[in-house]
Amino acid sequence: MSHFSTLILAQAPAPTVKPPPDGLNMMVMMLFFFAMMYLLMIRPQQKRQKELAAQIAATKTGDRVVTSGGIHGIIANVKEKTFVLKVADNVKIEIDKSAVATVLKVAEAGAAESAG
Repeated sequence: MSHFSTLILAQAPAPTVKPPPDGLNMMVMMLFFFAMMYLLMIRPQQKRQKELAAQIAATKTGDRVVTSGGIHGIIANVKEKTFVLKVADNVKIEIDKSAVATVLKVAEAGAAESAG
């Protein structure tokens, strides 16, 4: 009987072992995901930052701005690293240029006020 069981076990197919994933496939997948992250998240944010920096560099007295803190005002004076912002009658504050979140030019601000 033991000879019969050995014969049956010898004829059984060998278990198949899956090879580990290829390192090249893993690398290609990681590069694909990084490229998608760059195209969908990083690149648009960099583009927005460049546009805002160009707008801030082009601001002049009389332009309307909104700070990152939500303060709306009109630029009364442009200095090297700061703006003097008029927020109400006889109320002026000095803010850092990096605190500006949105720049509205005079023509855009006038059109927005007349539409509202």
